[in-house]
Amino acid sequence: MELNIQTPALLFPAVSLLMLAYTNKFLAIASLIRKLYSDYEEHGHLNLVAQISNLRSRLMLIRWMQVFAVASILLCVVTMFLIYENMQVAAKALFAVSLVLMIISLVVAIYEIFLSAGALRLLLMDLEEKMDSNDHKK
Repeated sequence: MELNIQTPALLFPAVSLLMLAYTNKFLAIASLIRKLYSDYEEHGHLNLVAQISNLRSRLMLIRWMQVFAVASILLCVVTMFLIYENMQVAAKALFAVSLVLMIISLVVAIYEIFLSAGALRLLLMDLEEKMDSNDHKK
């Protein structure tokens, strides 16, 4: 099978959309961290340890999602250059590596989604505890 220049070019729109989604996730988490910091400064000690740990893990994962996606697109560009230079064997090998990097990025994204759901579960448990304590006070 001969690799043509359009094959790696097909990944460009997908990677662009993924990077936009990853960046939006990062910005949302950064905004939440700033809000938590502000709430802590305003109201004193809150039960934030579990939330902070979760957010730190998610930020790290998003960074790795971005790194793998950027590395994937970089290798796609190099693949296109190798195709242009008629170096098919090297182009195929690099394109395969770029696909693996994209797969890794997507797997990390799936894991981050599960952590995100865990963060919401923590908030719901905290809310339930507060509601229970308010019910007992009445």
